[in-house]
Amino acid sequence: MYSNGKNTAHSGEGRLVGNIINFVIFFVMFAAGVYTLGYWELHNAWVPTLVAFALMFLAFAIPMHLMGRADKAEDLIAASAAEQK
Repeated sequence: MYSNGKNTAHSGEGRLVGNIINFVIFFVMFAAGVYTLGYWELHNAWVPTLVAFALMFLAFAIPMHLMGRADKAEDLIAASAAEQK
């Protein structure tokens, strides 16, 4: 994308290390949830199921919430630019 005749930087530039760290953290949370299902037995089903559900839910919900915030920022910027005109 060009702005004022100059090539603007990519929006994700310089965030590789943070993205990798976030991916590893949430992938480990998801894998731990799957791992806890290995302790599931008929006489002891509640604890592993609830722990697995909680870990897998958080591994998906937190990144989705963070990505949703990034989408809203663009709308806020566009709205404030429209108000200034």
